[in-house]
Amino acid sequence: MPDGRPYYITTPIYYVNDKPHIGHAYTTLACDVLARFMRLDGRRVHFLTGTDEHGQKVEKSAAAAGVPPLEFCDRVSAQFRVLAGALNVSNDDFIRTTEQRHIASCQALWQRLIDRGEIYLGSYAGWYSVRDEAFYTEADLVEGNAPTGAPVEWVEEPSYFFRLSAWGDRLLAFYEQNPGFIGPDSRRNEVISFVKSGLRDLSVSRTSFTWGVPVPNDPAHVMYVWLDALTNYITGVGYPDTQAETYKAFWPANLHVVGKDIVRFHAVYWPAFLMAADLPPPQAVFAHGWWTSEGQKISKSLGNAIDPFDLIETYGLDQTRYFLLREVPFGQDGDFSQKAMVNRINADLSNNLGNLMQRVLSQVQKNCAAAAPEIGTLTAEDEALLGQARGLLPNLRAAMEKVELHQALAQLWAVSDAANLYVDQQAPWALKKTDLVRMATVLGVLVEVIRILGILVQPVMPDAGAKILDLLAIPVDQRGFGAIALGPIAAGTPLPPPQGVFPRIETKAA
Repeated sequence: MPDGRPYYITTPIYYVNDKPHIGHAYTTLACDVLARFMRLDGRRVHFLTGTDEHGQKVEKSAAAAGVPPLEFCDRVSAQFRVLAGALNVSNDDFIRTTEQRHIASCQALWQRLIDRGEIYLGSYAGWYSVRDEAFYTEADLVEGNAPTGAPVEWVEEPSYFFRLSAWGDRLLAFYEQNPGFIGPDSRRNEVISFVKSGLRDLSVSRTSFTWGVPVPNDPAHVMYVWLDALTNYITGVGYPDTQAETYKAFWPANLHVVGKDIVRFHAVYWPAFLMAADLPPPQAVFAHGWWTSEGQKISKSLGNAIDPFDLIETYGLDQTRYFLLREVPFGQDGDFSQKAMVNRINADLSNNLGNLMQRVLSQVQKNCAAAAPEIGTLTAEDEALLGQARGLLPNLRAAMEKVELHQALAQLWAVSDAANLYVDQQAPWALKKTDLVRMATVLGVLVEVIRILGILVQPVMPDAGAKILDLLAIPVDQRGFGAIALGPIAAGTPLPPPQGVFPRIETKAA
């Protein structure tokens, strides 16, 4: 039975100073796979993505484009919606920080922090990077720039501060009590080391620009972009109405997926803000790695950005989804190359799973009157393969809980490998001449394995999964994970003629 437990997953909200790139696609896809997996597993999912639209960087980008900030944000935010559509992403909500619901949410959180004495008015003097939207000390600077290489400028202005320095010990205790809060372990160690080195109070407002959420009762200040941005996660479930059905069901979030460059904001500042406001922190933050391109760092100056729209057009949507999540262990850095993508698509999709379906379903079409075969007495080999396929779901659940998406896919393809080997060993084409009952059993076992694989690949490749299940005449209401237990397709069920699902990518010989 479906368990109906709520599952709330978020992407970071994407900054609108530039158009979407492969990093945005990667994070959003990972969240989409987890959201789809949980839905198919009977859970009640809320999946949030969106855009981060305030701050000095946006104000400057809009001025450079010669348009008002909101018009600039409208334009760029729309591109992120288009990307989500192009990637076939199943988000339940898309939030923009310029929306009234979000401004109300930020101001309510601010007021809670003020009421609890967690924010005070002071003045800030120090180095600020517009590009990073971050403050740095003299000791942080590397050859006069931010540690990221971004230029910094000296800023002196009145500022509200959040008492972050008071939260170090409480954060360390929280990490100890919740060992799964930060993943992977390398990022957890990095965050703990940062907190142990000592926390300084955090400037949370600015007066040198106006494009931001106004501070309640002090309109000369706008909120520092990170306090504004992080609050989107509670805005998306109805905050400040903590009695709202969505807030009560989905907060605290199960998982924030972020890039490794912003893990500190999510694993230090965000839980501190929430605990200071007497609100529960999220259950987990997972930081993935970065992509390089053909061995080189991706940068505007090199002009080597990887356009996700180009990948979809060149290789296909589900092929792109599969490659990005299979190629690199999620959480580590990875390198993109056209050669690796072609090899992965051809080896895993065309030659492996695609080949398995083609060879099995064409034999069913020819030798079983185009209908699901009758499964007779099972041998040890039959039982072993079926057991491997039927054991996939609990293993995939464990991998997904740890955000080991590559591991989940490796397990699926291990069963596809085993099924291809079983075809070779059982040789149903030879059994056609000697033992039709055994031939039908072998093909029936294989059809059942393909049915299970078709159901389980849906989170990563929704369209391809649907095509596989169409070829097996599986009703739409029998495609959730609960349907795996229903067992084989009824013998005699008519099956449509097989069609290729994963075309091979042909490359020109060098």
